[in-house]
Amino acid sequence: MENSHQPCNRMDWDKLGYDVIPTDYMYMMKSNKDGIFSNGALVPFGNVQIEPHSCVLNYGQGLFEGMKAYRRADGGVQLFRPEQNALRMQRGAERLLMAAPSVQQYIEAVKQVVAANKSWVCTVKFLHHVLGFLFLFIPHLLLQVPPYGKGALYIRPLLFGSGSVMGIAPAPQCTFLIYTNPICNVYKGRTSPLNLLIDDRIPRAFPGGTGGVKNIGNYSPVFEVTKEAKGKGFSDVLFLDAMERKYVEEVSSCNAFMVKGNVITTSPTVGTILPGITRNSIMELARDFGFQVEERKFSVDELLEADEVFCTGTAVGVSEVGSVTYKDQRVEFKTGKNTVTQKLYDFITGIQTGVLEDQKGWVVKID
Repeated sequence: MENSHQPCNRMDWDKLGYDVIPTDYMYMMKSNKDGIFSNGALVPFGNVQIEPHSCVLNYGQGLFEGMKAYRRADGGVQLFRPEQNALRMQRGAERLLMAAPSVQQYIEAVKQVVAANKSWVCTVKFLHHVLGFLFLFIPHLLLQVPPYGKGALYIRPLLFGSGSVMGIAPAPQCTFLIYTNPICNVYKGRTSPLNLLIDDRIPRAFPGGTGGVKNIGNYSPVFEVTKEAKGKGFSDVLFLDAMERKYVEEVSSCNAFMVKGNVITTSPTVGTILPGITRNSIMELARDFGFQVEERKFSVDELLEADEVFCTGTAVGVSEVGSVTYKDQRVEFKTGKNTVTQKLYDFITGIQTGVLEDQKGWVVKID
């Protein structure tokens, strides 16, 4: 690993970004020959032993999820809609012919691994108040705990075909693995809006493929085009549909929305677009606020006429898009305060962090 495993009390939390930071424990559970998962357990974070004939290494049979754990101001820790991640993993497992843990097993495993790594979740305000006077005498004390609001604990559940195969066939055994990693609040350390490049050469997903599930093989094929875009100063690539190369689909790792007047539009999840949990939550909140929300195909031309554009996802949260460039035409959008994007960001973040009351039953507390 590039980063040595260091205890959280030696972290410089002010410099927290999106680096690899191993935490203390991970969770592992395997299926039996009947496809039933059992005997899951926490184990110290470390390397995983895997058979060279495993299906994931030879044929890419694997899925991943992304979640976050947030510490509230009262000291408790909570998750945001974990059952939706569990259900999405089950749908992906069905597509790739893998056994999958039940929703209950999934959530219990996530709870265990978060509780075991609880010291890596941002600490509480009242702890700083209690220790505040000590800072006058022993300043380094407050540097030994993660400051409140500095970030979140990212949770990465994996499901992969660990069983051995030689011919092209699904694995006879699957492994469910969860590890965690502290990350900053701002997506990859960005302090400015996203500036996206529309690339119509390479589609992200094809009809009938696996674009609608979190297949591990969905991401490496776009490494080249996204690397080129970032080399030119863009934040990421906004991909178009594979058939006509004119309809907006999604960014490499997040869903895309446009705002025009009182209408918020995003592309439908019809097999090439991932049904994001943040995406679905934002759509529901937007309707509650009185916006008209549409799930429909929309063209690049429509996008370039939008008032606002934003992206949603576990990692990006709700991120405003400052500009989109298409065929050397750069179009800028409204960002900052008093925007629809900011309103939605504030509300969903408030629910996730416990600042706002959860009236929808989306939060699962780990106390």
